[in-house]
Amino acid sequence: MTAPLVFLCAGGTGGHLFPAEALAHALKPMGFRIGLVTDERALAYAKDFPADEIHGVASATFGSRSPVALAQSAFKLFKGFTQSLLLIRHRKPAVLVGFGGYPTLPPAVAASVLSTKLVLHEQNGVMGRANRALASRATMIATGFPLVRGVKPEWRSKMLHVGNPVRPAVLEASGIPYPSTALGFRFSLLVFGGSQGARVMSDVVPAALAALPAEARARLHVVQQARPEDIARVETIYEAAGIAAEIAPFFKDLPQRMAAAHLVVARSGASTVAELGVIGRPALLVPLPHSLDGDQAANATQFAACGAATLVPQSEFDGSQLRSMIVEALNEPMGLTRAADAAKSAGIPDAADRLAQKIAQLIGVEDKRP
Repeated sequence: MTAPLVFLCAGGTGGHLFPAEALAHALKPMGFRIGLVTDERALAYAKDFPADEIHGVASATFGSRSPVALAQSAFKLFKGFTQSLLLIRHRKPAVLVGFGGYPTLPPAVAASVLSTKLVLHEQNGVMGRANRALASRATMIATGFPLVRGVKPEWRSKMLHVGNPVRPAVLEASGIPYPSTALGFRFSLLVFGGSQGARVMSDVVPAALAALPAEARARLHVVQQARPEDIARVETIYEAAGIAAEIAPFFKDLPQRMAAAHLVVARSGASTVAELGVIGRPALLVPLPHSLDGDQAANATQFAACGAATLVPQSEFDGSQLRSMIVEALNEPMGLTRAADAAKSAGIPDAADRLAQKIAQLIGVEDKRP
């Protein structure tokens, strides 16, 4: 008997691809075949995705109000819909799982038209526009957070909270204990701002740390993501302040870096918050101010509510909050240790397995794992 085929639909950013990758790792041992359906721009960095087959379909966003741009986007989406119809008819997946974003729209609508079961996963604390457009067509809607705004009452009966699936590297890092806070400990700080970096981190964090007392600066070790054009000035500030620092535009081993940190300063995308929870690290979160529907602020609010993080709007992020947290932690580290415990308690390390089991039940496949 041929193993059931599951289409995972994700693209655009790592925030959508990472949970899809985690689900693929959970579904494979259950005997499923995996197909990744993504947009053309994500094909370049989806080569290592654990899929048996990878398909690119046309997609577009509606970022511009120009009539010409809107017409071009509509044409691309229709082209993607036509491609998806042909693909689904040919490959006959048992279910299509969409992870939000506009690349989900063409294949998810095609799946609905062809009566293929459709599962949506909403990673954020606010339902995204693509998922809102698809919710009425979905058979099941899984969520990353227990509370999700922007949900119509008629959708709630098919919603369930499973958490945000995290990659194997994150699960591996989750076994690393919180770094020692023994007398005179070296304070490890990790700073990053999403897949493209965030200029505000380079503008605020180095100057804030340079203003710390000399004894505090001597105990700091900073790992910071910075855009290539910002690296030189960030390094210059740290060097002048006598702060040990490692600066790079991207860290392939980010989960391990996160595990090595006493404190993380970051944006609050759904994957970042999920990984902080599973690994169990406290954070100062600065939500992206222009994120659609305020999803990053909603994510940070829920994570901060359990005592795992401090939320600082970007308009108020001047570095004083970070300096206060570091000085307090150097003098009384138990506060950060408690925040790390709170983060760990909020994490859902088996989110991918939970979602995989629900998908198997939905299509009537027995989980044969030992």
